[in-house]
Amino acid sequence: MTFARPLAMALWLGAAATGIAPPGEDAAAEPRRAFSAGEYARAAALLDAAIARDARDASLRYWLARCQYELNQYDEAEESARRAVAMDPDNSDYHGWLGRALGRRAERAGWLSGFSLARQVRAEFETAVRLDPRNVQAQRDLIEFYSQAPGVVGGGADKARRQVDALAAIDAVEGHLARAAVWANEKMPDRADTEYRAAMAARPGRAGPYLEAADFYEQRRDPVRMEEAVEAAAALDSANPQLLYSRGVAAVLRGGRDADAERLLRQYLDTVPPRSDLPSKAATREWLGQLYERQGRPDAAAEEYRSALQLDRDRRGARDALRRLKKS
Repeated sequence: MTFARPLAMALWLGAAATGIAPPGEDAAAEPRRAFSAGEYARAAALLDAAIARDARDASLRYWLARCQYELNQYDEAEESARRAVAMDPDNSDYHGWLGRALGRRAERAGWLSGFSLARQVRAEFETAVRLDPRNVQAQRDLIEFYSQAPGVVGGGADKARRQVDALAAIDAVEGHLARAAVWANEKMPDRADTEYRAAMAARPGRAGPYLEAADFYEQRRDPVRMEEAVEAAAALDSANPQLLYSRGVAAVLRGGRDADAERLLRQYLDTVPPRSDLPSKAATREWLGQLYERQGRPDAAAEEYRSALQLDRDRRGARDALRRLKKS
């Protein structure tokens, strides 16, 4: 953003420092910039201040819920999203993010223990899709719910497949991606592979589908397919932050490019803010651990695995690797 006069810049900086939107900007503009920079606590503080001045703006509650979600404050995220929904009940995105916050709470409780929560998750995702069938993220969230949740809370493979068909009728590429994810959840990787290849063969004009395929090939430890997907994404969006991670992982898997692999993964750790829709820092640490372990550097590998577990205590791969190193 540029300004013609220094005075205008000074006024804007003063407004940003106090959380007051400059003329012509909505109240959530500066919090959104902080959110994009990964400054979630700062963004939340700015939003709290904006809400204190105008409690009727549903978008402020929505963005506060997004910040709290990234801060792993899922109870608070649910409350903020509920308030946004109450203010604007016809907004598909608000219902979708309420469903996500509830979903995190249900995952922590377990689907059966969180029976009531899980039913609410389904209801919010279904409402989001009903309000806007072209809301692809809401469609994908609902499909994932149907695919992973047990029937007692409204999940089911048949429901997932019907929803995939509905999505495919709107967006063929997203249909392939959603069907691939369903097959992957059902432990049918060859069928998932076919769908990811079909999605890429359709030559989508955005990087996301290729990077989603790259994630799948990462899990299959297939560097050739992963690199093909990553470079196709790079041709469309060379500044995408996930490229650092995916190229680094592919280099680890392929071997022979250890210096590149370490540089890329370290750069990802150092420059890309953590966010729920990007590969985690814990995963990055675990890949560095695998790289160092292969190089015969057990102490360095163990340090990365421990760091991964500090970030995400549920990373089974890092835990198993530490046990393996202790026995060697």
